[in-house]
Amino acid sequence: MRVEDFFIEVPGADPWDVVQRTLNEDLITQAHAGRVPGRVDIEVAVPLARLVHDEFEERGTSNNTRLTNHQSRGAMAALRAVLARLSVPLDPPFTDFETFYQYWKREGASGSGGWAARRAILADLLNPVHDRLADIEAGTMVSTLVKPAGEVVRTGWTRVDDEIAELRRHFQAAQTPQDYRNVGNDCVNVLERLSEAAYDHTWHHSDDAPEPPTTNTKARLERVVEVDLPGSSNAELRKLVRSAIEHAQAVKHRTPDRLHAGVAADTVILLASMLRRITDERSSIVTPPTPEPGRDLLP
Repeated sequence: MRVEDFFIEVPGADPWDVVQRTLNEDLITQAHAGRVPGRVDIEVAVPLARLVHDEFEERGTSNNTRLTNHQSRGAMAALRAVLARLSVPLDPPFTDFETFYQYWKREGASGSGGWAARRAILADLLNPVHDRLADIEAGTMVSTLVKPAGEVVRTGWTRVDDEIAELRRHFQAAQTPQDYRNVGNDCVNVLERLSEAAYDHTWHHSDDAPEPPTTNTKARLERVVEVDLPGSSNAELRKLVRSAIEHAQAVKHRTPDRLHAGVAADTVILLASMLRRITDERSSIVTPPTPEPGRDLLP
């Protein structure tokens, strides 16, 4: 499952109205009760935790949420129920958008610097949940795709790990050409999440050029390679990473069979592992410059 699976399209009263997407409250109720047809709890918990994190973060920054306050309460309650069945602890000091607002005011997370403080509140609360769910997934899912070297099979970039887990599930079940095309789409999703996670515009920008969009994965990841792997001693490593980027990108332009879909999937997983290792090494040597703080607009 993905976050978007928790939303449904609702047509307007007039045929010319724009179709709206709203929370599937029946699915949230099923998740709370433990009766999502054809799904085990870990499959539900991963995207539901991301949904709750994203929507509460929107409430704390832009206030551009897709949920009502009532729906936020239902989503949080469903998440706590699913996590309890998985023995993953979560005891938030708020239950919905309004109590989150009251909480951040009490904690001094209003005014200047408030956006960052609210993000930090949610990160401290939910990042351990994402990490624990990733560990459960890695331990319970028998994968036919490559696992990177090291003690763990996840990168620690939670959005990247969510997409890789989905990629592994889809490849396991794939049998038809349509299934393999979906695996290719999963590869593209992993690349875009890698583009978000590995690229830091304050560090990787080129002169005064604007920040490339997340979907321009090739430009962003190329800059990571150029900046974080400088010098002649890294020439072969740059070549290897660039080849992986090129091969992963190519899956968008072909109809893969199991062989080509599997190789593309292996490639993006290895690319994720390599980029995580590269950025960790860079971070251990030097800290990127801190961007100028923005002006908070919410109270």
